[in-house]
Amino acid sequence: MSEKSSSYLVTAAARFLFPYKKQIIWASIALTVTAGLNLSLVQYVRIIVDQGFVAASTNMLNQAIIGFLAIALLQAIGTFARFYWVSWLGERVTADLRKAVFSHIIGLHPAYFESNLSGEIQSRITTDTTLIQSVIGSSASIALRNFLLLLGGIVFLFITNPRLTSVVLICIPLVIGPIMFFGRRVRRLSRSSQDEIANVGAYVGESIQQVKTVQAYTHEADDRAKFAEHVEKAFNVALLRIKTNSILITAVMSLVFVAIGALIWIGGRDVINGLMSAGELTAFVIYAVMVAMAVAAISGVIAELQRAAGALERLMDLLHAENEIEAPENPRSFNGKPSGALALEKLTFAYPSRREALAIDDVSLAIEPGENVALVGPSGAGKSTLFDLILRFYDPNSGAIRLDGIDIRELDPLELRSHVAVVSQQPAMFTGNVWENIRYGQPEAGNEEVRKAAKLAYADNFIEQLPGKYDSFLGESGVRLSGGQKQRIAIARAILKDPEILLLDEATSALDAESERQVQMALEGLMQNRTSLIIAHRLATVKNVDRIVVFDTGKLIAQGTHRELLQSCALYENLAGLQFSENSN
Repeated sequence: MSEKSSSYLVTAAARFLFPYKKQIIWASIALTVTAGLNLSLVQYVRIIVDQGFVAASTNMLNQAIIGFLAIALLQAIGTFARFYWVSWLGERVTADLRKAVFSHIIGLHPAYFESNLSGEIQSRITTDTTLIQSVIGSSASIALRNFLLLLGGIVFLFITNPRLTSVVLICIPLVIGPIMFFGRRVRRLSRSSQDEIANVGAYVGESIQQVKTVQAYTHEADDRAKFAEHVEKAFNVALLRIKTNSILITAVMSLVFVAIGALIWIGGRDVINGLMSAGELTAFVIYAVMVAMAVAAISGVIAELQRAAGALERLMDLLHAENEIEAPENPRSFNGKPSGALALEKLTFAYPSRREALAIDDVSLAIEPGENVALVGPSGAGKSTLFDLILRFYDPNSGAIRLDGIDIRELDPLELRSHVAVVSQQPAMFTGNVWENIRYGQPEAGNEEVRKAAKLAYADNFIEQLPGKYDSFLGESGVRLSGGQKQRIAIARAILKDPEILLLDEATSALDAESERQVQMALEGLMQNRTSLIIAHRLATVKNVDRIVVFDTGKLIAQGTHRELLQSCALYENLAGLQFSENSN
């Protein structure tokens, strides 16, 4: 993606800052007051030198010290207010940004995640937003405060000695030049650095999630080497950014202090010649140092601001990622619950990442309400793809899917999916306990409803034997459960949802013979009076269905009962011979 303009990023940041105008006003007042108090302290230093030290007046010295301490106390109070409100803004905006990005990402079409790594997305939502929080809650405050000190310092320099101030003004363009030149380079390198850090995070996440496979194939050494490559690449990009930033700060500070040296030399000659007082020179030098330190601080913060700009660009990429599956402007709805009648009309589809190969090729199929239909065929035949299309994870290239006569593209995807439950071959488990994983099918369900669903899925027995029963923590991705236990939790989740359409993708594949028998009985009860599509290779799953549909390379090649297909479909006969042999002889 090309580098976005600064105005675009300012607008993007303002969108999240705008709701907190009151807090911004308080923070701005605190910033302005503390900067003003800081500048006014120098005037008391001038009085202390001229009327206290040089004039040897104890009374004036005492008054000046009292005023100095009073302003210092007010500045401390103002600093507290500034720190509190600026930090509050940083934390609040970061929280809002994370919520906005996650809310958008969680609703994106699944094809988006075919080309965007989940680990990189996680890095953007966590690492990049943390960087922005640091900038808004700290660096931006420092930059604004020093900018006010810079402007105020220049004004007081003019008031103190206009002739010497001209030297300062000549030096300012020499300082700003390197800031502008190196700042753009720092921003580009900052984005590259954040991208490399995201790659490191993605690699770590993938390796840890698949740690059993890594260790089973003794791949640890190779993974360590590859991870080291990712880390070193991130280090090298970061080092280049640091070098560029270091050159920027060095150039700015060198120019600034050369200018201060010239000021002290010129001002010192004026004091010797009686053209200005020692107090005025002291105040002038302090203001000059203050201006110099402000410029140096701003140049240092520029790097952080550029890093934040890079991070904000990456977050805006996520926030503005286009969702290809959206609700129509005026979505249609059902009169009550749908009956579950499904119709596939000349359906053709190819995945966006491999458009040359049709996953579904001109398929037409009518499924009556409450009908149980099994989909069989070799791997890659298009069975799971059909499920994705019914759930509208993708839109077909041509043709249509109708639910109760309504094209599903005319429905809100949330409305469509609320009537469908899925039990996949490798069911997803979420970090949490048993209650939360079953209740995923219906978040409002009570404990008794969850228990009933678990009993119907024949999951209650093993759940009661867990250390914490339904309160047992299942670990990341349900790592503490066996494959069969995960499957029964997933079936309980589907039972709890009580959908009109049930999609079962090898729903009993991970179960032993006894568990399969029990769950098969539960599924048979669940499928009654409910439109059900079952992907299966095992006869135990499909022998009692109303119809079997045979797919091959995306095409629907035959349909009928088990007995009919054994006689009329060579592919099915071959599949039956390989997978159903014990029941088909």
